[in-house]
Order: sequence, then C-alpha cells, then structure tokens
Amino acid sequence: MPLVSMKDMLNKARKEGYAVGQYNVNNLEFAQGILMATQEENAPVILGVSEGAARYMSGMKTVVKMIEGLMEDLNITVPVAIHLDHGSSYEKCVEAIEAGFTSVMIDASHGPFEENIATTKRVVDYAHPKGVSVEAELGVVGGQEDDVVADGVIYADPEECRELVERTGIDCLAPALGSVHGPYKGEPKLGFKEMEEIGNQSDIPLVLHGGTGIPTKDIQKAISYGSAKINVNTESQIASAEAVRETLNNDPDVYDPRKYLGPAREAVKTTVQGKIKAFGTSDRA
Repeated sequence: MPLVSMKDMLNKARKEGYAVGQYNVNNLEFAQGILMATQEENAPVILGVSEGAARYMSGMKTVVKMIEGLMEDLNITVPVAIHLDHGSSYEKCVEAIEAGFTSVMIDASHGPFEENIATTKRVVDYAHPKGVSVEAELGVVGGQEDDVVADGVIYADPEECRELVERTGIDCLAPALGSVHGPYKGEPKLGFKEMEEIGNQSDIPLVLHGGTGIPTKDIQKAISYGSAKINVNTESQIASAEAVRETLNNDPDVYDPRKYLGPAREAVKTTVQGKIKAFGTSDRA
C-alpha cells in the first residue's frame, strides 16, 4: 500500500470519535515496532519524524526509503503517513515534501501571529497541490523534544485558532493547551474549556502533542472535543531504553546489537499497541 497523507484518516477519526496516533521514528527498530503494532491492530498510523531524528538517520530521503522498504517487506496494508514533526521553516517543509513525506507540520508558533499565518499559508500553498497534508500550531507546548525547547506553556487563543484555520486552509491544528513534550512533573492539566471551544469552531481535527503520561480519561475527553491526532514519543523511548538496559544488565557479555535492540523493538511495539487501544484506533484501517 502506498504512503498516504494524514488528511483523510484524521477527518474520519474526528467524525467517528477516535484518534490516530503519531508515533515518532527514531531508528530502524522504532519504525519496525510501530509498523508491526499497527498492522496487528489493523490501525492507521502516522509516523512522526523530527528534524533531529532525520539527521540521525542520515537524512529525510533515507527515512522515506527505509519506511517504504519496511512496508513492502513486512506486508503492511494499513494506511501509513510519514509526517515531519515540528518543521522549523518553510524550507524544511519543502525538503521533507521533496523527499517523499506525505504530511508536514510547520511550527511557526514561536513568532508573531501574522508571521505564523504567512509562513503556514506558504507551506499549505506548496503542499496541497502535491497531495501533502499540513499541521500548524498555536501557543507553546512546554518541555523539550529534539530541537524544540520551551520553558513554559502558553495556551492557544481560541479566536486566533479560528483565524489561523480560516486564513491558511490547514488540515489539522495543534493548539497548545497544557500538554508538554517529555515526562510530566505532576498531573497534566489540560485546558479542556478552551479545547471544547476551539473544537466547536469548525470540523478541523485537533492535535494533542505530548501524549505520554496523560491519563486515559483525559485522552477520551480530548477525543470527544475534537482531538483526532495524538503524538507519542517519550513513552516509546523510555520503554525502549528500559528493555536495552535490562538485557545488558542481565547478561553483561552481550555485544551483538540484535540481542539488545530486538527487545527494544518489542518494547516499542507493545507500547504502541497499548496506545492504539487507548485511542480507539484498532480495526479502523
């Protein structure tokens, strides 16, 4: 099955009351674990790739070719999108699209509102004729993920969200409403009032960043308010690292990377399967 944009899968999820997970690819084993999990669960999936992860894997073209090869060798039949996570500029989004990414996020939320609109609209105008979906962000999601660092959380303004959607034609919106990248310190406090207001303004799917550590009841509430895409990375990374650590601690003589990266791959797969069930994505392909 060829790679697809995430537009149709997210519109369907929003309409039918579930969420599609974006699971970040950090290396070959992460890609394998995510794809195997989604195929077993018969679930559509968004493979998130940050600029930092793409550099680590040698470049965006390498990532696309790796995913395409895995999909063929693993007989993947569920819908798969490759999505640039937190694209830092118009130029990076273009680079990803030209490499074969089927979806991009332009994160111009750090700049003035009008600049965010202008940059986002420019990306949309380039992406849409090529069948590529576009995500944008408003407000500030706290924490750190690769090159993205934010000291605090700035809630998205519902009126600005409405204007951004109307003036740019984006396919989904990530309004910062209290979630953070990385592990939470204490109980997450999501802005459900604002989320409901933003969700009621249009049928556009909303995106919840920082999906690791959010209680299932809050996930379900977010989905009911229009969150159709939920991003998960930290939880998979922690599970992977724990599997490697346990393997090496149990047998200090292990040196074959397949012996410790294999368990890491299985840990990612198990984590993703749990999220698929929590998000209601099983058998939605």
